[in-house]
Amino acid sequence: MEITIAKVILAAVTTKKNQHLVAGIPVFYAETDEEMIKMATILSRVLEAVAHDMENGVYIIVKH
Repeated sequence: MEITIAKVILAAVTTKKNQHLVAGIPVFYAETDEEMIKMATILSRVLEAVAHDMENGVYIIVKH
């Protein structure tokens, strides 16, 4: 029997430096919303994943 993980959060990008995010994943901090969007886009391309806007000042990078 083969067991695989279908989806996993690889990273988070945020502008909120004081917000506690999920432990165990890299968190990238941006100064502005524009920088956050750019960082999330680049990370998703590099990691071959998808950036999801959580609509609370956080993007998560998810491998599907």
